[in-house]
Amino acid sequence: MDFKNKHVLITGASRGIGKATALAFAAQGAKVGVNFKRNHEEAKKTLKELEGKGHRLFQYDVADKTMQEALINDFISVYGTIDVLVNNAGISIDHDIEETDFEEWFAAWENTFQTNLFAAANLSFLAAKQMMTSGGGNIVNVSSRGAFRGEPTKPAYGASKAALNAMTQSLAKRLAPHKIYLGVVAPGFTETDMAAKTLTPVERENLLRESPFKRMAQPEEVAHAILFLASDGAAYSSGSIIDVNGASYLRS
Repeated sequence: MDFKNKHVLITGASRGIGKATALAFAAQGAKVGVNFKRNHEEAKKTLKELEGKGHRLFQYDVADKTMQEALINDFISVYGTIDVLVNNAGISIDHDIEETDFEEWFAAWENTFQTNLFAAANLSFLAAKQMMTSGGGNIVNVSSRGAFRGEPTKPAYGASKAALNAMTQSLAKRLAPHKIYLGVVAPGFTETDMAAKTLTPVERENLLRESPFKRMAQPEEVAHAILFLASDGAAYSSGSIIDVNGASYLRS
């Protein structure tokens, strides 16, 4: 896959899947915009590790409506065009219905959808408007297997990712005439710093038993699927959802 002279914006790119995706695009010749919210030190480390030149940091909170347009405008002012948008930023908030009061429940749904769905929808809108004038482009959204199997203690997370899938497929139909192609990568649990900090030993062991691989996904494996959907040869796969969960959840 060759992304030479392509301009790629990745949200939530300072660590984890976003960082692995930034590294992969840079290795294939792209100029990468690394979006992050507040972890400036991690973002600087990521930027330093990217191959090639012309990469930039973009500090914006994508959950903030006023910052979404500013991010896209800033990116375009630097690079002139946006060829690939990867909506990777996301949050997950525990809100078990047996243990949560109404205020906590409401806040979890509102905040989760603001980041996981509305930010991706608005950034896709803004990027697509620019892509329509420049000959097309690619948008890849990072979903989750939770969209299909359910998230009992985090229902807003599962619902937001299911909505993200539906939005992607709707836009794939509408934007195909403009040569704008969309796809979804739906990972299972991935071996990231966040997973290492939040999973208990028992939770980790249970997760490892779910996959015949007996391991979690590596961020680089998720990044590989993202690059495929963003590549020139994947145009006819527009609207596809690629599962990267080590056969831990199989859907028909």
